[in-house]
Amino acid sequence: MTVRSSNPTKGTLYIVSTPIGNREDITLRALRILKEVDLIAAEDTRHTGLLLRHFGIQTPLTSYFEGNESRKKEFILSKLTQGERVALVSDAGTPGISDPGFRLIQTAIEHQIPIVPIPGASAVIAALSVSGLPTDAFVFRGFLPHKTKKRRDLLEELAAARETLIFYESPHRISETLKDIYEVLGDRKIVLTRELTKIYEEVLRGNVSEIQLQIGERKLKGEITLVISGKTRCEKDSEKR
Repeated sequence: MTVRSSNPTKGTLYIVSTPIGNREDITLRALRILKEVDLIAAEDTRHTGLLLRHFGIQTPLTSYFEGNESRKKEFILSKLTQGERVALVSDAGTPGISDPGFRLIQTAIEHQIPIVPIPGASAVIAALSVSGLPTDAFVFRGFLPHKTKKRRDLLEELAAARETLIFYESPHRISETLKDIYEVLGDRKIVLTRELTKIYEEVLRGNVSEIQLQIGERKLKGEITLVISGKTRCEKDSEKR
C-alpha cells in the first residue's frame, strides 16, 4: 500500500529509524517507506547508501547534516511543498535525537507539512532496557561536552536529579569522563554499553570505580552509551549528617 499525504497539496516528511548496528533490526515498514518515498535525506549518504544497497533500495539520496542543514532545509522544504514525500534518516537510530534532524522537523511543523514517525532502533532506549537501572523516569542529555569544565558543570547541574541519567560518549574520552563522574556524582551505579547490536557488543555494570577497573588501560572502540543511577535517598541522607 502506497502512503500518500492526507493534504493533496503537500508532501509528507517521514522520520525513519534505521539500525544502530545490526541491519536485521530495520522494520518492514521502514523498508517499505524508504522504497516508496521520492527522496531520502541522510546524515551520511555513504553510510545510508550501504544500507539501501543491502536491501536493494534505489531511492534518490541527498545529504542533510550539521553544517549544511540551513541550505538543505530549504531544498527539502521545497520538495515537500511540491507534494513530494521525503524520508529523514540519521547515521543510525532515530532521527532528531541528538542530531540536526529536529530543525527540519521544526520547519515542517511551521509549514504545516504532515510528519509521520516510523519507529525503530534507538541507542538510548536499547541501553536503558538492559541497564537494570530504574526506567520509569530518565534524563537524556546527548553527548557530554568535550571540555572538562563544561562536562563537570553539566554533571553538577544534574547531581541532584533522582532520574536515571543517560549520555553518549566517545571512547577517546571515556576514562576522563568516568573520573569526572566519580568526583562529581560519587561512586554511583553505572552501566557502560558499547557497540550495541554489533559483533563486539559489550555491557559493563557496576559502580563507577568498578567500571574504571574493568576498563583499565583498554583502548575502547565504538560508540558508547552511559546509563547512570540518579541520586538516591541514601545519598541525600548522608549529606544531612
